[in-house]
Amino acid sequence: MFQFLPTIILRHRKENLKKCSLRGLENRPDFKFFTYPKDILPSLDGYILLTLGAPSLSEKENKHGLFLIDATWRYAGLMLKNLPPMDGCIPRSLPSSLRTAYPRRQDDCPDPESGLASIEALYAAYALLGRNTDGLLDNYYWKEQFLRLNPGLP
Repeated sequence: MFQFLPTIILRHRKENLKKCSLRGLENRPDFKFFTYPKDILPSLDGYILLTLGAPSLSEKENKHGLFLIDATWRYAGLMLKNLPPMDGCIPRSLPSSLRTAYPRRQDDCPDPESGLASIEALYAAYALLGRNTDGLLDNYYWKEQFLRLNPGLP
């Protein structure tokens, strides 16, 4: 059986953990969480960075690991700018047709309807890559609404 690289999550230190959509995944062996700006990231060679404005993610890229920045839109942009060069990390985006179920109250989101919550982006990426999505949305309050809004996802 093929082993995927662990999914790497870089979470901003000010992320409100009570509202964090990724809660519950911290203890899974296939996820590695790091805190920005305190922790040093491992090599991201062979990883896909989920970001806006990049070429679309393809199922052919399923051998790569996933790297996700978990923060508000404002902090995510600053984090990305301040990270060291990520040679070997491939930027990819999710389909613009995906819709969020998260009730966003931020003014700095470029497109509030398609700006996905971290868990939604992660779930969509796993689904598009053909990976097992079991358990990813278990702790997500808006799970049913997200799946209803995005019927093309398994």
